[in-house]
Amino acid sequence: MGIAFDYAPDRPEHIEAILNGLDRYNPETTNIFQDYVTQQCEDRTYDCYANLALLKLYQFNPHLTRDEPTTNILVKALTVFPSPDFSLLLHLLPPHILSPTTNNTAPTPSAVDTPLSEAVQKLSLLNSLLETANYSGFWSTLDSDDLYADLIADVNGFEELMRVRIASCVGQGCREVERGVCEGWLNLRGREFESFVGEICGWGVDGEVVRIPVNKENEAKGTVVREEVKFDQFSRVIRRAYEQPA
Repeated sequence: MGIAFDYAPDRPEHIEAILNGLDRYNPETTNIFQDYVTQQCEDRTYDCYANLALLKLYQFNPHLTRDEPTTNILVKALTVFPSPDFSLLLHLLPPHILSPTTNNTAPTPSAVDTPLSEAVQKLSLLNSLLETANYSGFWSTLDSDDLYADLIADVNGFEELMRVRIASCVGQGCREVERGVCEGWLNLRGREFESFVGEICGWGVDGEVVRIPVNKENEAKGTVVREEVKFDQFSRVIRRAYEQPA
């Protein structure tokens, strides 16, 4: 049985009550949802459904929009990749935030490049690098601009959370990885790398090779597909081929 989309085990009761009632569309609940985003950042919980509700309130009430909760929501969504949450949240942002102006295009009053637009573009780049499994590029990009440090500052343990998510994806698709490549993917070197892959991931380091135990995701299995067709079914097909249309 699948987990419901709106399920969040750590969701407070007062947030649950708002989400299940008409108050989720009440602009006065905006501050409550914003405080909840701050709480998620601090205690490493995550509630996509509640965050969507806040962005929806921003849609209906643009004057209430605040940059910090918006970027924090997107940063938190990065920490649960490869889920589609980031793209889902992105579609609730205003078009002018998602479409930066170029040198060849004069900005209009409604599409002026803002700090929020720049932040969203940078976070979207990180998401694209993760989606294409360019993990080394993700870390190098994250370290390339001080704005990234500002964007992730509110999210407690961001780098650790990302490292665990990347390791999870690697463990699902690989059995062996060159140590140098794996170090780049996890942005760790030396003893820190060995400690993380050994104690956190349960992987082994054999010289210059990282060995990942077999699991249901990375185990290579041959699949045999067999279809059984009974003779009477086959005979009906042959008979109909010779039947004259009425």
